[in-house]
Amino acid sequence: MTERIVKAELLKKIIAQLSHDLDVLFTAAKTAHEASTHEENQPDNKYDTLALEASYVAQGQANRAHELRKSIEIYRQLKPHGSNVETVRLTSLVTLEDPDGKQRTLFICPIEGGLKIEYQDQEIVVITPGSPLGRELLGKTVGDAVEIETGNSRTEYEIVEIC
Repeated sequence: MTERIVKAELLKKIIAQLSHDLDVLFTAAKTAHEASTHEENQPDNKYDTLALEASYVAQGQANRAHELRKSIEIYRQLKPHGSNVETVRLTSLVTLEDPDGKQRTLFICPIEGGLKIEYQDQEIVVITPGSPLGRELLGKTVGDAVEIETGNSRTEYEIVEIC
């Protein structure tokens, strides 16, 4: 299977996950909105803020839903590059290996960093070029090393594959 097909499948999985998250968020926002306008939640006095708090939650969820819609559209338009690229760039699939031989695979995407996608029994983590690791990876080649800080420790990883 070519890297372009793998990346297209990953993009479909990302869009499906974001669409699912949007559906869940829409349901939650609708519930919060109903709570903020329900007659039982109308304030009895100036210190009763239940309806106001519910409206804040509903507004936050509506804002996140708007962000998710934009993200889904960006991913629908994203075109992965082919396998003839030697340096890490947007839509690169990068495999890192730590000193113990443990590998992790990252997918460099424009937004929604931190999203985890399961693909062929492997976890692939979406990272953005704006993240510290994403900035460090851009322009690197196979054999280069990158350091990742996790908590109080730093681990050096070697780039073993770029697709």
